[in-house]
Amino acid sequence: MQKVLASLDETKAEDIVSIDLRGKTALADDMIIATGRSTVHVGAIADRAIKALKAAGVVAPRVEGLSQCDWVLIDAGDVIVHIFRPEVRQFYNLEKMWGGDRPLEIRLV
Repeated sequence: MQKVLASLDETKAEDIVSIDLRGKTALADDMIIATGRSTVHVGAIADRAIKALKAAGVVAPRVEGLSQCDWVLIDAGDVIVHIFRPEVRQFYNLEKMWGGDRPLEIRLV
């Protein structure tokens, strides 16, 4: 997860949030949510995150949304990464979806 977070920081992703899912769901251990300023920026962030995951030993992360780059989802098994354009992130508001008894959320930037 640290390599992914470092890649997000290097590519100037904004409003990075890490949500600890351990003990809350079988989907993954961690969810990372970040914002890119444009579709090009979202694509660049996603590309670097995918490379960081592969460097960390994730053989084939599953990726969706890379063709449009409004919302790119990277499923790396234990870690799920969501990269949004600002308007799309606000619309889906995944952080609110985990409201109430949601897992520990740590705002990183």
